[in-house]
Amino acid sequence: MTFIHWQQARVPLSWLVLGLAIVSPAHAEKADQDKPVILEAEKVSVNDVKQIYDLNGQVLLIKGSIIVTGEDGHITVDPQGYEFVDVIGNPNEVASFRQRREGPADEFMQGRGAQVTYDAKTEFLTITGDASLKRLLNMQMLDQLKGWKIEYDDVKQYYRVIPPKDAKPEDLPLARAILSPRRKATLEK
Repeated sequence: MTFIHWQQARVPLSWLVLGLAIVSPAHAEKADQDKPVILEAEKVSVNDVKQIYDLNGQVLLIKGSIIVTGEDGHITVDPQGYEFVDVIGNPNEVASFRQRREGPADEFMQGRGAQVTYDAKTEFLTITGDASLKRLLNMQMLDQLKGWKIEYDDVKQYYRVIPPKDAKPEDLPLARAILSPRRKATLEK
């Protein structure tokens, strides 16, 4: 397992790219696109004409292998049927995201933070506020990222950790990544 640790003096303030191209051929589960959306919350407001859904209190969204939880959420569906999900947590419980990946059985992306946004059309995940993102295989951690904001592009297969816009070199949070080596068999598939 490789451990990468950035010191404050080496981290650019604009953003920190973890040049971590995921070499494995797994992508988000394609079958998720054709699954219905299941919404649960204490309160759900639906604007069926505009395809906008607002959820308040103990939000649970399930679409195939995608599970998003949090305290409040907003979902917009575009004309092609793709969802844009924005869920926030609260001080007692963070927002979370989990999705099975195409390919190896039981491989998942799992993240937590104060806010989770996911664009199903571009397969782009953003986790903000004490964010963490893990890639799991058979419930064993393969890769792990931590930082203030994490972006994960499943199509281009990369992670990026970004500090707050007003961060100063002396108070910049550390970005941390733990990466598992890629197996030759995984690369050849």
